[in-house]
Amino acid sequence: MECLYRGSLCHGPSTDSGFFYDMHLDPSSLPSNDLPALQELCTQMIRERQLFERLEVTRGELLELFKHNKFKLQIIEEKITTQTATVYRCGSLVDLCRGPHLPHTGKIKAFKLLKTSSAQWRGDPSLPPLHRVIGVSFPESRLLRDWEQEREEARGRDHRRIGRDQELYFFHELSPGSCFFLPKGAHLYNTLTDFIKSEYRQRGYTEVVTPNIFSSRLWERSGHWQHYRDSMFSFRVETDTFALKPMNCPGHCLMFEHRPRSWRELPLRLADFGVLHRNENSGALTGLTRVRRFIQDDAHIFCTPQQLHSEMRGCLQFLQAVYSVLGFSFRLYLSTRPDKFMGDPEMWDNAEKQLQSSLEEFGEPWELNPGDGAFYGPKVRP
Repeated sequence: MECLYRGSLCHGPSTDSGFFYDMHLDPSSLPSNDLPALQELCTQMIRERQLFERLEVTRGELLELFKHNKFKLQIIEEKITTQTATVYRCGSLVDLCRGPHLPHTGKIKAFKLLKTSSAQWRGDPSLPPLHRVIGVSFPESRLLRDWEQEREEARGRDHRRIGRDQELYFFHELSPGSCFFLPKGAHLYNTLTDFIKSEYRQRGYTEVVTPNIFSSRLWERSGHWQHYRDSMFSFRVETDTFALKPMNCPGHCLMFEHRPRSWRELPLRLADFGVLHRNENSGALTGLTRVRRFIQDDAHIFCTPQQLHSEMRGCLQFLQAVYSVLGFSFRLYLSTRPDKFMGDPEMWDNAEKQLQSSLEEFGEPWELNPGDGAFYGPKVRP
């Protein structure tokens, strides 16, 4: 990428599905038709069996090596706390890496670049835009062929293609991440909505309707403004800042507190089918699985601490009932306190214990997912 595009390399980890590398370009343009040239350059490097050399350098040498790359310098300042660190050299490339690596590029028996996409440095839209190159590699050519065959079969099952071919829904560049449901798709959508609403009613939930737009004062009070602001669509109206709601929680809290409540009203179960908007990065948008505008069968339960265990049991049974009707299997994850959180740690600990107890009683498989909870509380998710 450095040789071909003369940009600044930023970040390039391996992932569960392959690998990617982000690069900052000026001007920021990386046409997808450049991939064949990059693929050929990589193939040539593999044929040359270029060595991966591990080098230990001082912090001062690191700063000198990457003095023209502000992204690497930021990583060095934030991540390198020791007097020395490792870099790897391969051909003309020298890059930060802990390793280990293959002995040489000739060990890569199958390699394919897949696509490019846009990204942001640190995932922050206010920071410089980056271009991402995504690819896969395998130790045997046979494994790449098998992967390509599975991928081709998956394309045939792609819900975006099925939705278009069956005239159910489509997406348009003039409203990215927002689905247009055609008459047939709207019929399916409404049928599913009617089904889930009937399930809510059977379980003592009451449906409510809340506004789509709230003042930033509400989001500041709930903590979303401090922790989630970059993922919200906000705008000025006269002298105030407003935002489209990305979730229903604060609105339901306003509904609960708008008058004095009696303990006799608890548990109070509120269901909401309001429209939600989240400012997802354009490169992350993927059909119906990652959108900017959506409606979820969202609900909140207001209850006493003594009622929490039975309410959690009811939620898990609700999940199991709906998934079984739809033919879905699931595995549950208990997501615990993240590094950035609000509230009392002792209350967090108690909530996590309550959720763990409910999962153990439920009897279905579950796993611990440390640090993946919301900033305001732990969660159980399939």
